[in-house]
Amino acid sequence: MSYTALYRKFRPDNFADVKGQDHIVTTLTNQIRAGRIGHAYLFCGTRGTGKTTVAKILAKAVNCLHPVDGSPCNECEMCRAIQAGTAMNVIEIDAASNNGVDNIREIREEVAYRPAEGNYKVYIIDEVHMLSTGAFNALLKTLEEPPSYVIFILATTEAHRIPITILSRCQRYDFRRISIDTIASRLTELLAAEGVEAEEKAVRYVARAGDGSMRDALSLLDQCIAFYLGQTLTYDKVLTVLGAVDTEVFSQLLRKVLRGDVTGSIRVLEELITGGRELGQFVGDFTWYLRNLLLVKTSENPEEAVDVSSDNLRLLMEESEMTEAETLMRYIRVFSQLSNEIRYSSQKRVEVEIALIKLCRPAMEVNLDSVLDRIRVLEQQIRERPVQALPPEADVPRERAGEPTEEKKPLMAAPQDLQRIVESWRAITGQAQGVFRQMLQRAVPKYNGESGEPVLYVEFQDFLGKSYVDNPEAAQELQKIIQDQTGKIVEIRMLMAGSHSYANLAKITVDEAIRENIHMDVVIEEDEFSD
Repeated sequence: MSYTALYRKFRPDNFADVKGQDHIVTTLTNQIRAGRIGHAYLFCGTRGTGKTTVAKILAKAVNCLHPVDGSPCNECEMCRAIQAGTAMNVIEIDAASNNGVDNIREIREEVAYRPAEGNYKVYIIDEVHMLSTGAFNALLKTLEEPPSYVIFILATTEAHRIPITILSRCQRYDFRRISIDTIASRLTELLAAEGVEAEEKAVRYVARAGDGSMRDALSLLDQCIAFYLGQTLTYDKVLTVLGAVDTEVFSQLLRKVLRGDVTGSIRVLEELITGGRELGQFVGDFTWYLRNLLLVKTSENPEEAVDVSSDNLRLLMEESEMTEAETLMRYIRVFSQLSNEIRYSSQKRVEVEIALIKLCRPAMEVNLDSVLDRIRVLEQQIRERPVQALPPEADVPRERAGEPTEEKKPLMAAPQDLQRIVESWRAITGQAQGVFRQMLQRAVPKYNGESGEPVLYVEFQDFLGKSYVDNPEAAQELQKIIQDQTGKIVEIRMLMAGSHSYANLAKITVDEAIRENIHMDVVIEEDEFSD
């Protein structure tokens, strides 16, 4: 006996077995029970969501001799004939290959005759959007006023291609993409019926790979079972059959991209290719991974936003703290463009390598989101730059012969420790967290120019900084960061710009620090004609 594919073997034969389309099933069963059956239906939706299946069940239900609560009994002669495809009053037409005016004229001639058996003559026209303009026009009149014993069921994946004159004559039902939970539950039932053992993680991956289509998920499951016939279906085996990549590899790749490690990123890609992974599948899965990471980053309830295991959720939450939402959106944009281009490319590997280099080197692009990513990279480099602490007794001279002096110079220069802190202000404040870090990076570090005391005054420019002025814990946090970075303990006082009484505060100059970095003195020659 020939083998029957899972999606055909377990195709629902009554409304109760239809999964994920409760809004449609409930409406149709109510119509059948109340005798309010329409004359024309339009079933719309993506592939594998049950359009043709529901159409056949509806054709059986309206002709069933002993219907059960609006569903066919599947035991009477009419139900068995329709199920076997031998019923004369249920006609299935593929509009992709029968899309001419003559085909529709045949239907118009046939509807004049009453059904030889059963109550209704049902025409199921699949892929109806493929009909020609003339064929649609020929169908209009019959579709508007068919005989009482005729029902038209039109099915399509592209409702936007159907003329409005046809749409207005039908009851439209939109079939939704089926959720991962619903598909996984159905796959588990079928695996039990087939006597196949499988890991829950493996089943959920197949369900997600189905992309809302029950038929696609069943076909993928059939493929996995055939490859490992008689064995337990594990997550790793599913990845091998489908050419997919484990989440841990995506995590490893993302961390290398965030560090700007081009060589490491290309090496990860090389390992995937060597392992036989399919590049198109890799691009789609990595884009989905970035999507989950963005949802975790921006959602108040990450557990509800993404459908992943608790272990993967913890990993996503950890990585969401490593980058900004704008950076993730740029990554998704680059890989979304790649997914469209790679379908028709003869050099898929080169296309993926270029995309990875773009992620690691945002300077290659001129988009706004790439500019933001470039700023992120620069800030990261500044934060990672080591800060050298001055020796406790260091005494660096502040004045050298031949140097010009400013006209309005404070009475005393800022202490050397404060100069060193200001030189590395971005790196130091980058160690703070959240809003406090943003407020510190906008604040102006100052000192008392009259007394020259080694006290760091942090003057907040934003009104949001007011909450930190009278908060001793904030000052202690900044003091600890400075101590960790420079080895110096500095007294800190936090102020609001325009709201304090200190009259002698001045910005801290970093003349000594600049000289140390440039390793040269700036000498301005006097004009020989000057007096």
